[in-house]
Amino acid sequence: MLRSRYAEDRLAEAVRRGIKQYVLLGAGLDTFAYRQSEWAASLQIFEVDQPASQAEKKQRLQNANITVPKNVTFVAIDFERNSLEAGLVDSSFDPALPTFISWLGVMVYLNWNAVDAVFRFAVGLPQRSEIAFTFSQPLPESVPNMPRLSDRAAELGEPWKTYITPTDLTAYLRNLGFSQVNLPTAADLESWYIEARQDGVHVSRRATIANAVL
Repeated sequence: MLRSRYAEDRLAEAVRRGIKQYVLLGAGLDTFAYRQSEWAASLQIFEVDQPASQAEKKQRLQNANITVPKNVTFVAIDFERNSLEAGLVDSSFDPALPTFISWLGVMVYLNWNAVDAVFRFAVGLPQRSEIAFTFSQPLPESVPNMPRLSDRAAELGEPWKTYITPTDLTAYLRNLGFSQVNLPTAADLESWYIEARQDGVHVSRRATIANAVL
């Protein structure tokens, strides 16, 4: 996925400036830890997810005979009920070390209080820490007879809860204390990752990925 490529590119850059901890929030079936490059060997990787989702992933890894690397730690947390900080501190996570956080495809499913708690945790980390994440802009008016992805998600019991405009997001993150906030446009992403392709694939005009650095 493009969003994973973007986050991992940002992570590689962060490692070059000395980042030693990588936290995947809502890790799901992310495969980074199981195909990690040599440059990632110095990282302590923390996969954070809901207990049920994490248990399913562990079972799939076991079924596929995939060994969990020694630099990977699983942390089970329900973002809307438990403190991210408390869950991580109960593991081997060191809050005194600069950290890179990847938070992809999760924010829209959480209420604002849970979203705010994650960003406040991130901004409390040491300088040079960074978070890469996806967000969802307010939905346009429905087109007659055109189903929306959010409607389908709601039908499956996973309603979208949090929307924010790029302008409001930037102001919010700056006010929290992030020194850099980057929101690449769809055109940016296309020029970086898609432009050379010849199969007609394009980046969605509503692509919403960002990163913020302390």
